[in-house]
Amino acid sequence: MGLRLDEREAAGLVPRLVDHEQRRRQITDAVRRVIVGGGLEAVTFQTVAAEAGISVRLVQYYFGTKRDFLLATHRSVMEDAGARFMQRWTALGADATAREAIRAVLTELLPLDDQRREEVIVLGVFAWAAIGGQGITAEETFAAPRALVTIVADQLRRAQPHDSSGPGDPDRDAEIIAMATGGLAHGLLQGYGTAESALGLVEHLLDRILGAEVG
Repeated sequence: MGLRLDEREAAGLVPRLVDHEQRRRQITDAVRRVIVGGGLEAVTFQTVAAEAGISVRLVQYYFGTKRDFLLATHRSVMEDAGARFMQRWTALGADATAREAIRAVLTELLPLDDQRREEVIVLGVFAWAAIGGQGITAEETFAAPRALVTIVADQLRRAQPHDSSGPGDPDRDAEIIAMATGGLAHGLLQGYGTAESALGLVEHLLDRILGAEVG
């Protein structure tokens, strides 16, 4: 019996017929679904291969270790969220206020649809894996919150009058916003509150830091 296409790919027999980035994405998407369905402990080469509909050998060809495809999955989630942020900002236009920009970013972090729900679950699982010492270090999970803090802090600085000498601290306020939004996201997953109440709390938080919106 001849080798399947994915087996020939893993053996290096059909390198020109495959988009390697697309194949890697097929695998990391499968990792996400396995995590959502059974947590990190459910992730193995076998379960990922079965979910992706390819051979174990092919998963091993693209990712030599479980840690490799876990970290690639983590990166893919952050890249997807980042791409949505950019789309939202582009849609807002050049005249968007700092508040509108921050609101757009925070809204993308809440599990308000299936894709965002999956991302919140996956990132949460990675965070708990780092806490529990399950092969992922805490440092490797910090890229997403650090990026969020940087984005929000930059927008908060933009909102401050250039001659302001008030008590505002954009970096610390951005940390508060990031932590609060993470809590809201996980609360929604657990059924604590609704999408409407979470969005209302985002507005309340922005009121506290930026001042109530006029008009």
